[in-house]
Amino acid sequence: MNLTHNRALLAIDQGTTSTRAILFSVTGKILSIKQKESNLYYPHKGWVEQRPDDLWHDTLSVSRAVITDAQLSGIQVAGIGITNQRETTLIWDRNTGEPVYNAIVWQDRRTVDLCAKLKDSGHEKSIIEKTGLIIDPYFSATKIAWILDNIEGSRARAEKGDLAFGTIDTFLLWKLTKGTVHATDVTNASRTMLFNISTLQWDKDLLNIFNIPVTLLPEVKENVAFFGETKVDLLGAAYVIGGMAGDQHAAMIGQGCLKPGMIKATYGTGCFALMNAGSDFKISKHKLLTTIGYRIGNNACYALEGSIFSAGAAIQWLRDNLGLLVDAPQSEAIALSVTDSNEVYFVPAFTGLGAPYWKPNARGAIMGISRESNGAHIVRAALEAQGYQSRDLINVMEAECGNMNLTEILRIDGGLTGNAFVCQFLADMLDKTVEIPAVMESTAWGAAALAGLQCGLLTDLEEISKNWVCAHRFQPQISKNKRRTLYDGWKKAVNSVLANC
Repeated sequence: MNLTHNRALLAIDQGTTSTRAILFSVTGKILSIKQKESNLYYPHKGWVEQRPDDLWHDTLSVSRAVITDAQLSGIQVAGIGITNQRETTLIWDRNTGEPVYNAIVWQDRRTVDLCAKLKDSGHEKSIIEKTGLIIDPYFSATKIAWILDNIEGSRARAEKGDLAFGTIDTFLLWKLTKGTVHATDVTNASRTMLFNISTLQWDKDLLNIFNIPVTLLPEVKENVAFFGETKVDLLGAAYVIGGMAGDQHAAMIGQGCLKPGMIKATYGTGCFALMNAGSDFKISKHKLLTTIGYRIGNNACYALEGSIFSAGAAIQWLRDNLGLLVDAPQSEAIALSVTDSNEVYFVPAFTGLGAPYWKPNARGAIMGISRESNGAHIVRAALEAQGYQSRDLINVMEAECGNMNLTEILRIDGGLTGNAFVCQFLADMLDKTVEIPAVMESTAWGAAALAGLQCGLLTDLEEISKNWVCAHRFQPQISKNKRRTLYDGWKKAVNSVLANC
């Protein structure tokens, strides 16, 4: 048997709501997939946490299950790629591996006051210039500061060098190598608000602003690198971990958005749209984030990102809190049971509004309810909100482009892309062609492909791009006037929310 044919790539995809392990062929075909749902905890209003032990044990469980499938099929795992929910923050003891506190999730809003204080102190301009990020509780730096300031003894331990910080990729790498490797990649580092994305180094000035000791921080590597090997007693062999990237960056690679102007959007718990911005670092003029798209072989690609905090989370809320759905897929049929939303608008600002508003204190609202409104109208409005929020992002991306040729095609992935109503509404609202890939697990495939580059199963990024295949395509079907009318209603709803911030 050809060695390429019986060798495969394992992706560990640790997301906000689930942990998955997926085995891919060299062309991106899914050979095995295992998943465990993740629990989120809300100890106080605006706080969102996860238990580190749960994340680790779930990762170990699904990885072992997929490796067993590979062995039963006579397939050799050539390498492992890790992708993760970004910004979620963990600090643990270097000697025992014990976390000092739960993982503080990217959605967490507990540091709103600290962010306001930093803005009032005049730090925002410097932070934007160095990191490409806007001061917001979303990012890791204020979460780290909160742990050091609120968990007894943690600051003293950190200053002595006894503690380690990491986003989830770093934590899993530490655990898989049994504490021998404390490292991250440039994409995850670029989301901490401590990493200078021009110099590609941890920034002393930023560390001083947030009062964070450099001893906490991991080594930063390119996305394709030798990150370490798994310990034999964990997964049964010493597998090379050869690729790491934050989930949205991995999805951009998996979607083949490797040329300037190409855009991908992932619709999961939140929605994150990334536009390939090429090799030049430019600060957004319209409150988008500038982030590192990827860095491979000393070649850095930057991206402009629009972050929406609640996408699929809105559908989960309708199911779990209001009982309007039995399961998320049911939302499509319910939305189609009415001809329109009856002028109902749903602004899902459960954890504030992200780009382009950046209002962490914003709260969600359902507006336009009348006597004839019913549950189907609310469900439809929640799905339509994905199109409106995406239009907010695409509008500012177009304004940012300048001489760059922004593609007329949006490539999308994530759980909501299984909803044809959402996909069609996206095309209608954006007035763009919306494409869904044959390999739906774009995030995991991007991480696997990075590992494939390290272990030699893939030759270059161009090979990833050439393997991309469109499975479904949605074209705009509504008139310009209807698009404008619908979007004007959305803007009024958002402005009402903003007026109450």
